[in-house]
Amino acid sequence: MLDLLRTRRSIRAFDARPVAPELVAALKEAVLRAPSSRSLNPWHFLFVTNTSLLATLATCKPHGAGFLKNAPLGVVVCADPSLCDVWVEDASIASLILHLTAHSLGLGSCWIQVRKRMHEQGAPASDYIKQVLDLPDHLEVESIIAMGYPKESPKGHPKESLLWDRIEER
Repeated sequence: MLDLLRTRRSIRAFDARPVAPELVAALKEAVLRAPSSRSLNPWHFLFVTNTSLLATLATCKPHGAGFLKNAPLGVVVCADPSLCDVWVEDASIASLILHLTAHSLGLGSCWIQVRKRMHEQGAPASDYIKQVLDLPDHLEVESIIAMGYPKESPKGHPKESLLWDRIEER
């Protein structure tokens, strides 16, 4: 696990080739194994491979999502707030599980924050995505994880760059 954390970087440039079906299956299994408070599992995931749909989702907010249009896979991470009071945390943990699993499978990924972000027309980005995907009103969108075979392989952050001053011992 520590090796994954040492080498994982956010990737925003992907090869055009589709993600192999066996890797998509592994990602689906991994995200369904994500920890959830009291095992309430309030999350819901949409695996999107349709290129025109990915391009439309890439416009969900004015900055920080445009690279999704060139990703072969986007996973929209949603949750039902009525099922769990910590749905944000559960959806965030699931998003991180997708990141780490993707890296372990040789894929690149990047988190696109949706919750608390606005679409360029002033409405919440989550509402825009719900309209595009025809999602039910009870679901909230936390993030979209863009994934694919990386076009770049940046090195992990060096240990010396870590914010060691943020750790205290008592």
